[in-house]
Amino acid sequence: MNTLDVVHDFLRRQIKPGAFCIDATAGKGRDTALLCRLAGAEGRVLAFDIQPDAVEQTRALLNAERLTAEVVLDSHANMARYAAPASVDCIVFNFGRLPGGDPKIFTTAETSLPAIDAGLSLLKPGGVMALALYYGKENGYDEKMRFCNT
Repeated sequence: MNTLDVVHDFLRRQIKPGAFCIDATAGKGRDTALLCRLAGAEGRVLAFDIQPDAVEQTRALLNAERLTAEVVLDSHANMARYAAPASVDCIVFNFGRLPGGDPKIFTTAETSLPAIDAGLSLLKPGGVMALALYYGKENGYDEKMRFCNT
């Protein structure tokens, strides 16, 4: 079982129909699509990415699977502009870079730590946050060290 499998298993056990979920790092849209399926037609899913390619790929996957989410070209650090405090059931972060994308563009502690703080203020009581951090590449070691020392 890999990191993504663990996260998805956790999400399947936590998210109920009607949930409001945020995918803070949309990437190729796989987490966004899962959140849409779990939240169902009554739910709301909001996804963020700073790369136009990631936003396009996420929208394409959602269209292909006939799922609906609001996919925003913006930093996850700005998520509080899109949701009210204590209104979100689940927030998912998949730190790193877009697979197959520009290897020079990746998440950094400078935006990821404020995004986590913003996300915590958005979670409902009993809400959940999943953080997947892939360290050992360009950004990961720095993010791991900064996350562990915060």
